[in-house]
Amino acid sequence: MKIKDIRELSNKDLEGKIRDAKKELFNLRMKQATGTLEKPSKIKELRKDVARMKTVMREREIKEAQDGE
Repeated sequence: MKIKDIRELSNKDLEGKIRDAKKELFNLRMKQATGTLEKPSKIKELRKDVARMKTVMREREIKEAQDGE
């Protein structure tokens, strides 16, 4: 997922996407442990997507705190 796409999402949508990505990440790790994972690169990609989404959420929190002062 591109950062541009992430920034266009609302906070509620971002939280949902993060939750979904973490569930998928868990499932991929289980597949990896059992040896049935076909694309190991998908794990790395998902981890980076979650990090991007969390970064955008944090940027918004900081901006709101600064605007409130």
